[in-house]
Order: sequence, then C-alpha cells, then structure tokens
Amino acid sequence: GINAEYGKQWYQRRVREAVVSTQSTGGRNGTDGAPGKDGADGADGADGIPGLPGTSGMKGVAGADGASGDQGAVGDDGPDGLDGISGADGDAGDDGDEGDEGEYGETGDDGDQGPEGEDGGCGCVIPETTCKMCDMHVLTRHSQTDAIPTCPDGFSSLWTGYSLVYLEGNGHSVEQELGSSGSCLEEFQTVPMMQCSGDEACRHGLRTDKAFWLATDGSPDMTEKPMNNLDDMIPRISRCNVCGGPSKVVTRHSFTSETPACPDGFHEIWTGYSYLMGTSSGDSGSGQELSSAGSCLENFYIPTFIECLGRGTCAFYINNIDYWLAQNQETTQPGMWGMGSVYDGVAQILDEGVARCAVCAKNVRYIYSPKDQL
Repeated sequence: GINAEYGKQWYQRRVREAVVSTQSTGGRNGTDGAPGKDGADGADGADGIPGLPGTSGMKGVAGADGASGDQGAVGDDGPDGLDGISGADGDAGDDGDEGDEGEYGETGDDGDQGPEGEDGGCGCVIPETTCKMCDMHVLTRHSQTDAIPTCPDGFSSLWTGYSLVYLEGNGHSVEQELGSSGSCLEEFQTVPMMQCSGDEACRHGLRTDKAFWLATDGSPDMTEKPMNNLDDMIPRISRCNVCGGPSKVVTRHSFTSETPACPDGFHEIWTGYSYLMGTSSGDSGSGQELSSAGSCLENFYIPTFIECLGRGTCAFYINNIDYWLAQNQETTQPGMWGMGSVYDGVAQILDEGVARCAVCAKNVRYIYSPKDQL
C-alpha cells in the first residue's frame, strides 16, 4: 500500500545519510543493516482527476425481428376516384330471334285501269286459285318416329297424337285411313275401345281385342318378348299431326323407283313410298285410299305396324303383313310380269320393288293467314 512505499523511501534516505557521515569522518563503511519492518499503512490519497472518455465500442449485431403487431382498424373510405376513360366498343351481339309473323293488312282499294296489254302468245297457263273464304281441307301426317311431325306450309296444326292403323274386335276389323284425322288419337292405350253387350255391361281390355299402331322401328327384333310397360311401348308408337289448310290434297304414285311430279297447279308437300294395306291373323286388315295422303308413307318399314292386345301387351309378330304398290319394271317375259319375283334385302326392295309417291297440295293464293280459319 502507500504506507509500505513511504517506509521504504525513509529507510533508503537514512542509509544515504549514514554513508555521507562516514565518508566525512574517514571511517570504513559498516555492513548493511537488516531491513526494517514494514511501516504502517499511509492515509488514502486524494481522488485523481477523471480519466479521458474511452473510444466508441464496436457496433452490435442486429437484433431478432419483433413479433407482428395487431391488425389496424379499417380506415375511412377515400374520396371518389376520377372518372376512367371510355372503354372500347364491344363486339356486335348475336342476331335476335325472328319476330312473330305480322297480321295481314286490309285489302287495298282497286287500282286504276292499266293500259291495254300486248297480244299474248299461244298457250295457256293455269292461274292460281284466289282464296278468300276457302273451305277447310284436313290431312294427317305421320312421322313414323317418336317426334311429332310438322304441318306443310299453308297448313296449321289442329291436334297431335299417336298413329292408329286399325282396330279388331270379335274377329272383325275397322280401319282408320291414315290420311284422315281419325288415324291420329290424342291419347295412347294398348286397345282404346271396350265391348258392350245386351246385358248393360261393357268390358274394356278383352283378350281377343287388338289395336294396330304405326311403328317407329324399321328393323325390330321379332324374337323380342311382348312389352307390358308403357315406358317401353310409347317410344315404339309413331306420332302424328292433324293439319288444316285451304288447299286440296291429292297423292300420285309412279310405279317406279322415281318420285312422280305433281300435276299442274299443285306443289309437292312430301314424298314417300306407296302403302296399300296391312293384315294380321284371320280376316282382319286395313287398306288405304290411294288418292289419300295416308297411302304415301315417308319411311319404308317392315313391318310397318306393331300389334297391341287387350291384355295390355304390344309386340311385333311374324304374321303381320304389309302390302305396298310395286314397281312396273320393263320385261321381255311373256305373260304377267313379276310372278315369282323375290326381292332380297331392303336395298333391293327400295331399288327394284316398292313404288314411289308424292303428296301434292293445290296452289292457292290466299289473302289471309291460314290460322284465321282455325
């Protein structure tokens, strides 16, 4: 401590004084004395002046990221932005649906007398009939599919239904000519009739009653079991449309594989195959008037019809037979042509066997909508 250092300095000073005293008397130096004991601790010195500031320490490493703060509240709505610039023109839209047919206008006044015409050439053109208060002419069209057919131009639909060929009860048959409205029943039943007797009782669905309907299937499976479910039967029954209009209708048959042309003053409304009649077991059957639209079916099917029984089933049977008008092929064979001829397969039947037909409507220049008459 400070006292020890002070004692050391005092001792060294006393030694030097002794040496000087000896030298002055001329005596020899004595031996060194033993070291003195440590002196007592000196008093504390005064505080030193403050030291100079130390240099700046090294920059510490970056601390870890703090935790995310809570989401702030939604701010107030900002002011409306400026109007944007106008967009480019869009593509043109699709055409709208065709509008309904407008009503016919009133008959105009008679025009002034025109100048006298030049002399006409030879010959005669049949003028179209002008129709103002024409009679209603009715025809029935059968699609031979499960879709309802459309009426020809100038005709409007009166009702639609299912295509009935003929009915059989107690061994007797009643035909429904396919060009007449009676061949298009609005509801389908396997046998749409009942038998009434003198005992004031009527029976519907006798096992011996039958109904024959135009079919939708051109090549049915003849080994298929009879159907007893309406969901299976109805897709097999042809649909029909009863149409009314101002034109008379005629049917023309070519007896060839070519469709015949309509007579002068008539126009074609459909073409097809010349159907004559159909028969089943026993004496039952039905035929078509060859002048009627019902004798010109638009599809050639074998068989043409399906048989439904009073017990509630429908099926195709091998004894259901169709008759079609035949083509009158040129031949050099003597006698009656066609005896013993067999046409094998639908392609040969259509090419060489069955005759073609056209249903034709009278040209009429009417001054009203056909719907006005319905």
